[in-house]
Amino acid sequence: MGINNKKKINRLKKVSLVAVNNQKGKISEQYRIIRTNFLTSIDCKNSQTLTITSPNQEEGKSTTAANFAISLAQQGKKVLLVDADLRNSSMHYIFKVDNSFGLSSLLVGERELEYIINKTEINGLDFLPSGPVPNNPAELLGSKKMELFINTVIRQYDIVLFDTPAVLEVADAKIIANLCDGILLVIRWGKTKSNEAKDAKKLLESASAKLLGVILNSKE
Repeated sequence: MGINNKKKINRLKKVSLVAVNNQKGKISEQYRIIRTNFLTSIDCKNSQTLTITSPNQEEGKSTTAANFAISLAQQGKKVLLVDADLRNSSMHYIFKVDNSFGLSSLLVGERELEYIINKTEINGLDFLPSGPVPNNPAELLGSKKMELFINTVIRQYDIVLFDTPAVLEVADAKIIANLCDGILLVIRWGKTKSNEAKDAKKLLESASAKLLGVILNSKE
């Protein structure tokens, strides 16, 4: 494991789920605003499955996805958060769960769904880790088994969120977006370049799902 990966893991382990740990703080209020905008927007009305991505790595999409999912669950929604980054998973560090089995295990037929979904400490929020890195991530995400998985979970949850790889780096985010109702693009103040944001927007808009909005992550 390289030094950069170790730094990333250490940082993720320290990620604050502010929507739980500091509910009266300004950042938690921003997530509630995002939640309200999502739940009340006409464009988002029929969006049950969401892709959450960013142009590049290290732009805060996983932290945003986790806190947004928590905020939705706090509103009384039954939410499934899926780590769909089968190449460089991270969400299991945030929720401190085992990643020995997960989405990839389901898609290759090694585990049934009921045995890999994790209950979280937040009422109404379940979490599905990515699982071991497969040889063919893009093919698995675009498979019939992935479609079957989505068709199954939308009958069990109000909202299903997919945290995906960065859209400018691999095709995975666009593949998942084609299977979802909507997309949220996370960009980071002081890091995401304007041309990168525009390129990501163009790629995502070529998918079947709608780009519902952009979340500006802080420079902190």
